[in-house]
Amino acid sequence: MSLSSFIINTLKPIGVPVRFQTLLESDGNPPTYIKFFEYHQSGALHGDDKELNSSHSIQVDIFSIGNYSSLVKQVKELLTGIGFTRTFETELYETDTKLYHKVLRFHFVQ
Repeated sequence: MSLSSFIINTLKPIGVPVRFQTLLESDGNPPTYIKFFEYHQSGALHGDDKELNSSHSIQVDIFSIGNYSSLVKQVKELLTGIGFTRTFETELYETDTKLYHKVLRFHFVQ
């Protein structure tokens, strides 16, 4: 299973659209959604001139028209529950779309 599928399947129970990098046209204009992407990947463990494990740095962006505190908590619990480590977190407000935006970054070794 790809890392993207792994993340999507892990976050699916939350009940909002979860997409790799961009929403689909079929998603319409949901009031709350999650996008994610990998911003860095490197070898994490090498042996016998082979890469045995990969290190992945993932950014998860939560967008909502209102209070997303419960959603943020669920995302953190689900991802840390499968071995991701949270490395960064900040809040933004998107003036063009009028959406609150939570940025979460995680590290994962596969």
